[in-house]
Amino acid sequence: MDKQKSYLGTEELPATTPTSDEKTLAILAHILTLVAWFIAPLVIYLIKKDESPFVAAHAKESLNFQITVGLICIGLIITIIGALLLWIVGILALILIIVATIKANDGKLYRYPVNWRLIK
Repeated sequence: MDKQKSYLGTEELPATTPTSDEKTLAILAHILTLVAWFIAPLVIYLIKKDESPFVAAHAKESLNFQITVGLICIGLIITIIGALLLWIVGILALILIIVATIKANDGKLYRYPVNWRLIK
């Protein structure tokens, strides 16, 4: 598989070319986190994990990223100075979500650069 690394994450080509529906669900797994936090990728992962490895990979990655961002935000809220940095985390998360959405649309597997992969 062809892998490409950057400071915005890692992308690689999937084993099989995803269908249009698979791309759409992968896009939704990322973009819906803006309104449904971790619920959207969780539901998509639970529904499609056995049907589509491409969708499952994107939903799992998105779910792990949302958990990571949530834990980082909780850690920052606990500290007074860290609470002032929450907006930076929000902007970075938004940028990475947009990058992941674009990669899903391109039919590539994407891995966030900062992600605790709790769901395997």
